[in-house]
Amino acid sequence: MKPKNPNYREEAQRVLHTAPFIQDMGIETAAFAPGKCETLINLETRHLQQDGYVHAGVMATLADHTAGAAGATLVGPGEFVLTAEFKINFLRSAKGDRLECLAQVLKPGRRLTVAESEIFCIRGDERKLVAKAMVSLAVVSG
Repeated sequence: MKPKNPNYREEAQRVLHTAPFIQDMGIETAAFAPGKCETLINLETRHLQQDGYVHAGVMATLADHTAGAAGATLVGPGEFVLTAEFKINFLRSAKGDRLECLAQVLKPGRRLTVAESEIFCIRGDERKLVAKAMVSLAVVSG
């Protein structure tokens, strides 16, 4: 996929690092390229629900934001993306050391981009797919 913005790296970094909520969650960038983004979160007690598993809201936020960053790498100068809709399937409970999220744009568009996110839970040497999301991103002019 080819970015429309020669400064797509700066836009992706802006999306990935300036949202206060994302900073509070501790989401970190692992890598990004045009149409792709990888993030991770080192799990802490604050990310868990009442029974000790990763909270669904944490996984949904990670999937949504990572897909948004992947989409942001493809928009033109002066444009940004906002989530229009997303659906997430939780495939199994997550309990471990960290989450990794891999997102890629499936279909870039002028006004609507569709991306997919996969979340893996890492526990020691074990890596399991725990959730998968489809994210529709509205392309908005600033």
